[in-house]
Amino acid sequence: MNPIWSSTIGVAIAAVITGLMVGAFAGATWAWVAVAGVLGLRLLYHSLHLAGLFRWLGDPQLRTLPGGSGVWEEVLAKLHGTLKTWEDERDQLARALLRFRAAAQALPDGVVILDRDNHIEWANATARRHLGVDARRDAGRPVVNLVRHPDFVAYLRRSEYGAPLVLRATRADAVLSVRVIEFGADRKLLSSRDITIEERLDTMRRDFVANVSHELKTPVTVLSGFVETLADGRVELTTTQRRRFLGLMAEQGQRMQRLVDDLLTLSALESSEAPSDEQEIAMRPFCDRLLEEARALSAGRHRIELEVQHDALLIGSVAELTSAFSNLVSNAIRYTPEGGTVRIVWRIKEGRGVFSVSDTGIGIDPRHIPRLTERFYRVDQGRSRETGGTGLGLAIVKHVLTRHEATLEIASDAGRGSTFNAIFPEPRLARVDTTRAAA
Repeated sequence: MNPIWSSTIGVAIAAVITGLMVGAFAGATWAWVAVAGVLGLRLLYHSLHLAGLFRWLGDPQLRTLPGGSGVWEEVLAKLHGTLKTWEDERDQLARALLRFRAAAQALPDGVVILDRDNHIEWANATARRHLGVDARRDAGRPVVNLVRHPDFVAYLRRSEYGAPLVLRATRADAVLSVRVIEFGADRKLLSSRDITIEERLDTMRRDFVANVSHELKTPVTVLSGFVETLADGRVELTTTQRRRFLGLMAEQGQRMQRLVDDLLTLSALESSEAPSDEQEIAMRPFCDRLLEEARALSAGRHRIELEVQHDALLIGSVAELTSAFSNLVSNAIRYTPEGGTVRIVWRIKEGRGVFSVSDTGIGIDPRHIPRLTERFYRVDQGRSRETGGTGLGLAIVKHVLTRHEATLEIASDAGRGSTFNAIFPEPRLARVDTTRAAA
């Protein structure tokens, strides 16, 4: 039986027995007085406990819950158990909320929680960087008061959030992908993701495809035209004309072959993190081979000089470094007028290995230098194609040097020649006698 009912019945029985006993000796009036007294004492007992409970309800804390006796002891014990369960559940929810917030703070994406009227309830640190939303400062403010980009305001008002919105010119000076996700009955989650790198890569891919198509268009057009002419039986060509056409076709075919070879080289360089065939390279014979190639390419039109100032060995891939250094040397020859000088130097400077190629050629305006290693970037489009360049040589040089922990420094003035320095750090050198190294 319920303890409250048991207690009530017990009090009623005690009052009746007390009244009967008093009535047997003092009469009916005193019997009723005795019953009233017992019930009054019980009422006072309950009133005192109720008063204590009422005071506790003004500041309900589990540790200050009042004690009791009798039936109140059982009632307060059950209340204590219930409160303890609620407190444990509240603590678990609080810990879960803290874990959620910690996880949301660690996200690389911005997160903002909005109410049904698009007022800010909470935001993580990334949202502050992306959108300028501060969780403490801006709680309760309309998000459109902070993110005022017209496209964002229109996107939020449309209430159609199937596709993300791309925002440019944001507070973070970045390109953001913004998405709104509705959850619960009247809440929204606003997420922002930095897609600046993806946008840049996508632009680079488009430019790359456009540039490759442009580079291939001319030789393909020339070859197609000559093939149609040679295949047309109605056109009579002299031996000289036929020889000239075939020579031009071979030239354009070689141009396409060089472009494909350079593209394959770049692809191979980008697909692996480090050279797999590194070895100690003796620079004197290595530079001698570059000298022979340079003289063959120049065909006597230039003065080619070589100076190996130090016998230090360079640690790296022979194939990759040959490709990079050959590009520097061939560029110097192509852009140096007949009678000019191309100078190749290997030396140690301040503990670092320096491979230099200098020329007395046409030079480069300093404003072009920062972009020289971009794919297909040319200072002079017409001159570059005339000399047989693919526009990928310095991009290959940059990739090779990066894979060898080296840097490329360029010094040039228009009309005064250029100097390209490939600088290798000390760990890339072997058998270095620092007492002989050039300062």
